[in-house]
Amino acid sequence: MFIDRAKIHVKAGDGGDGMSSFRREKFVPKGGPSGGDGGRGGDIVLVVDASLNTLIDFRYKRKFKADSGDKGQTSNMYGRQADNLYVKVPPGTVVRDEATGEVLGDLTAEGQELVAAKGGRGGRGNARFVSSVHRAPTFAERGEPGEERGLLLELKVLADVGLVGYPSVGKSSLLARVSAAKPEIAAYHFTTLTPVLGVVSVREGQSFVLADIPGLIEGAHEGKGLGHDFLRHIERTRIIIHVLDVSGQEGRDPIDDYHKINDELKLYSERLASRPQIVAANKMDLPDARENYPRVAEHIAAEGREIFPVSAATGDGLPALLDRAVALLAEYKDEPAPPVDTVVYTAKPEAPFTIRRDDDGAYVVEGKEIEKLVAMTNFANDEALRRFQLAWRRLGIEADLKERGIKEGDTVRIRGAEFEFKES
Repeated sequence: MFIDRAKIHVKAGDGGDGMSSFRREKFVPKGGPSGGDGGRGGDIVLVVDASLNTLIDFRYKRKFKADSGDKGQTSNMYGRQADNLYVKVPPGTVVRDEATGEVLGDLTAEGQELVAAKGGRGGRGNARFVSSVHRAPTFAERGEPGEERGLLLELKVLADVGLVGYPSVGKSSLLARVSAAKPEIAAYHFTTLTPVLGVVSVREGQSFVLADIPGLIEGAHEGKGLGHDFLRHIERTRIIIHVLDVSGQEGRDPIDDYHKINDELKLYSERLASRPQIVAANKMDLPDARENYPRVAEHIAAEGREIFPVSAATGDGLPALLDRAVALLAEYKDEPAPPVDTVVYTAKPEAPFTIRRDDDGAYVVEGKEIEKLVAMTNFANDEALRRFQLAWRRLGIEADLKERGIKEGDTVRIRGAEFEFKES
């Protein structure tokens, strides 16, 4: 089964908690703080594995969670850092953030890696908080939570040459004839419902990957037929072989087919329509095809494109077609990246926090720094609590809440934690 889209959820490992401890040895009854830092949580890393050609594995496993780092130890010993979790994806996978739609990476090369979620850093042990005025801190930080997000994976097949054309023009038969691929072949439209790849060996040391892209129809750029589901698979191909049924046995004019398919390619992507394209006039073993060929060949030549009379059924004409494809691949130069519109942004300082009212009247405080502080504070420790209160005032949250009319006993929520407001 060919699966070319998947939605997964990744959760990187949390950092290990820091340790709060004091040195206790013989003849050193009152040693100083000796709590070590926690270990870093594991990252979630997507890595390209060329042995994969589909996203089907993500149909059965959608959630990935890395291990957390170990806690810090006494004697200033750090906790063990967790191993990264590697998730294999096929080459040609585009990774997007589910919430924002932002493209995080385009993975094409064997072994290429993308850190999809970073592990949290380990919390600092109490030995890290010693200062000239605070010689014996009793508190340590909790580990930082690892990143968590939804990812959208989209596969675009990697092929050198793509076969395009209306359904039932003989693309699958052509691929089966020139490679070891075994596409399903039948006399009805949309027999091929998924892209099929085959390796074509032309001669010693010369080969390329050929993709049979499922049949396109008029309106494909708007999503009709298989439309957007498979037009994107042609985007990475360097050369296009446009297969025409010159026999006209489907009741369509091959010249009309030629223009309609090219119009769809152009409407979908100007860059795609500008790729080198050669035309395979298929089914030349049929009398109607031999009769139509001179008219079709004259029209294609007037368009400035090469046409090759072939028969996927008998193999006639295919060597010349493949030789030309190899020659075009040798001449092909990678296209420059599409121009990106330059947008000038005026930098605005990001607010350290925001405050809003919840439906039940509670005050909700949101902000990267304060949420991280809440996650890493051990509120069961009085010193850690006092440190949090100092940071709370330093950020100006208490003053802002008072301006908004907060009263003693009102509820304040930060990152899922609830606090009862009290005048300091």
